[in-house]
Amino acid sequence: MGLFEFAAGWMALARGVGDNAPVGPDTHYALSGDIHIAYQVVGEGPFDLVFVPGYVTHMELQWRLPTFPGFLTRLGSFARLIRFDKRGTGMSDPVSGAPSLETRMDDVRAVMDAVGSERAAFFGLSEGAAMSILFAATYPQRTAALIVRSCTPRTLWAPDFPWGRSEDAYDREVDQAMRIYGPRAEAQEAVRRLGMRTEEEVSAYIDLVRWGVSPGMLKALYRMNKMIDVREVVPLVGAPTLVLHGEEDQIVPVEVGEYVAQRLRSGRLVVLPGVGHLSLGREGDGIAGEIERFLTDVRKSGAWDSAEPDRMLATVLFTDIVESTTRAIELGDRRWREVLERHNDLIRRELLRYRGREVAHTGDGFLAAFDGPARAIRCAQAIVAGVHDLGLTIRAGLHAGECEVTGGNLAGIAVHTGARVVAKADADEVLVSSTVRDLVAGSGITFSERGVHELKGLPGQWQLFAASPQR
Repeated sequence: MGLFEFAAGWMALARGVGDNAPVGPDTHYALSGDIHIAYQVVGEGPFDLVFVPGYVTHMELQWRLPTFPGFLTRLGSFARLIRFDKRGTGMSDPVSGAPSLETRMDDVRAVMDAVGSERAAFFGLSEGAAMSILFAATYPQRTAALIVRSCTPRTLWAPDFPWGRSEDAYDREVDQAMRIYGPRAEAQEAVRRLGMRTEEEVSAYIDLVRWGVSPGMLKALYRMNKMIDVREVVPLVGAPTLVLHGEEDQIVPVEVGEYVAQRLRSGRLVVLPGVGHLSLGREGDGIAGEIERFLTDVRKSGAWDSAEPDRMLATVLFTDIVESTTRAIELGDRRWREVLERHNDLIRRELLRYRGREVAHTGDGFLAAFDGPARAIRCAQAIVAGVHDLGLTIRAGLHAGECEVTGGNLAGIAVHTGARVVAKADADEVLVSSTVRDLVAGSGITFSERGVHELKGLPGQWQLFAASPQR
């Protein structure tokens, strides 16, 4: 596209949404690692509400949609609304490949830090709801309340999740979504399925998506979303939660909203009559009203100012030196102490690099905790490779689950599970539970199946996976 065609297209877009359309507040940028995340703040309410988007957004073009600005303004009338574009979309930096849920959590924290928000309510929409559930369980100290709309904790069908799509059905859904880049008539049909009502809304939303994300990135987002499965995290959310679900949602059935609400510790379902998957037209005021009533009740109950949480979701990593006694005998006491010190220094360097926290040191192994499972796996891989230079071989095991926090220490079933997983690992192996595998969708980490095992002292059978070595 040449410069003149680009300018003409932009002018046509501006004319198409109206010369007097609102442009919204200023757009700012937060730095998450080396990626710039575009964000806006709407209103000056007494508490913060973080809007975690689904699908595609564009900080400034969304203000040119026919009805969406009214919804944002309403939210900003009773809260300080914080919203942002996912990396790779809208006004945020382009990236290679879709961001994982873990990376997106990092971006949310970067935006919150940039605006000075220590604790907030979260409103997660569509696949943004799954990320919000994961955030609330991982960072309970920063999550006062949670609202999820059009939420599915898993995308694909499973025997214990009959509402998911089959692989073929999902592929057809992607093909239909990609029609938004084709002829206008095909694009209109793709958008109507999302719940847009009027032709004005449909036309404006087509322009928003086309300008907000490239075809390649949209496909990458769909590939990443296909692997989402946070079902085991849902019961770990301690914050009071409102589950909003459109009665006419053609993508996520209402039964999924019921499933989520039933598994939350403090969940309430509100079914929205006449509402589709993403529609925020004439129904927007009613949705905002439900959110305002819920958050008002949470604040009145005192739950907003609850004490420091004593439970949180964490990924625990156990390492263990293989045949340490044999190596100690071979090297002798003095040389063995020197090797152990170098081993300990290496592990602590890698923990610092991957933002892990040392919980315990067992002499020939470590227990560490992470707020992201992908970082935990990569840290374990780096340790496994690094100790070879010391003439050592280790094994590593990881599990993600709810941990009890007591005076800086971690305890609970999740910790015991991690210890049992490392006991099943072979030399040079990073072995993980299925929970860890499910939570790293989109990270680029690959796995090999290691079968189903019984873990000593723990009920049921556990499917384990070996993380492939880094290339």
